[in-house]
Amino acid sequence: MNDQATETVEAPASADDLVPTRHTPAQRIQHILHANPALSPLIVLVLGLIVFGAVADNFLRPQALSLLVQQVAVVGALAVGQTLIILTAGIDLSIGVAMVLSSLVMVKLNADQGVPGLIALLIGIAVGILTGLINGLLVTRLNLPPFIVTLGTFSIFTAISLLYASGQTIALDPNAFLLWTGKTISIGSVSITWGVILMLLLYGVVSFALRNTAWGKHLYATGDDAEASRLAGISTDRVLLSAYVVAGVTVGIAAWIVCGRVGGADPNSGLNYNLQSITAVVIGGTSLFGGRGLVIGSLIGALIVQVFNSGLALAGVDPNYQVLATGILVILAVSVDQWIRRVKA
Repeated sequence: MNDQATETVEAPASADDLVPTRHTPAQRIQHILHANPALSPLIVLVLGLIVFGAVADNFLRPQALSLLVQQVAVVGALAVGQTLIILTAGIDLSIGVAMVLSSLVMVKLNADQGVPGLIALLIGIAVGILTGLINGLLVTRLNLPPFIVTLGTFSIFTAISLLYASGQTIALDPNAFLLWTGKTISIGSVSITWGVILMLLLYGVVSFALRNTAWGKHLYATGDDAEASRLAGISTDRVLLSAYVVAGVTVGIAAWIVCGRVGGADPNSGLNYNLQSITAVVIGGTSLFGGRGLVIGSLIGALIVQVFNSGLALAGVDPNYQVLATGILVILAVSVDQWIRRVKA
């Protein structure tokens, strides 16, 4: 019997398989921005610096730029926690007032009750963690929408803050440990506060965790598709809860930074920080639909808002137009995100 070679016959390739996919210039830009979420806000930041540097002579001076960075320290720190929550397709409307409550606790303990600064700081951070834990438990255990939960806790934390401080601003001794974040260091002609350095360290730690740990990968997966992640064996409720708890840590750190910035604690100071942190995250390229974004983009977003506000102010533009510019930036950022998410192979 003769051995016969067995040949494998493959179906002929279709014409579509033989012709490589060609992308238009707009599609190529779409792919690039999809792969680099922080690129588009970075371009906006650079363009803003160039434009306002040309309009206002003193805008790009080292002293002006260092002041600009100092002004975003609090919002930048809060934006770290807000990024974690938005990455899970949630949102935190209470993060600013939670920071105010945390700062009031640490300042009041130190100034009125003589608790050592370090211990008061740790208790204040614990309060921040508790606010995040409460939000997280309501979202994961009762399956309530994050928007509704944090809208409710916004009112609760605001009321507790006003009652706890009797509506009064609390000042600290100029040499208090809690004011350390407001002290400046000079590098040549540039002066920055320790609060800015603490904020940058916070970005570094969280960015590393998101990029290099299983927790970070699970966070992205949960935000992208919670049901698919659950079927893949990820404990999505635990991931969601951890996001709110870690955001609570950032709330406590932001509270320490704001103490150094205002010289104490003000129960009425946090009403705008909620929306400012969301604005920074959205403009920074993190998708409100979850699963896409970089934490460093939120810092860029915070800088963009401050660059536009400072640039327009130095150019003599009416302050109302500064608010208008911020609103336009948010709408444009969400529109670009929607366009990027429709990317095709």
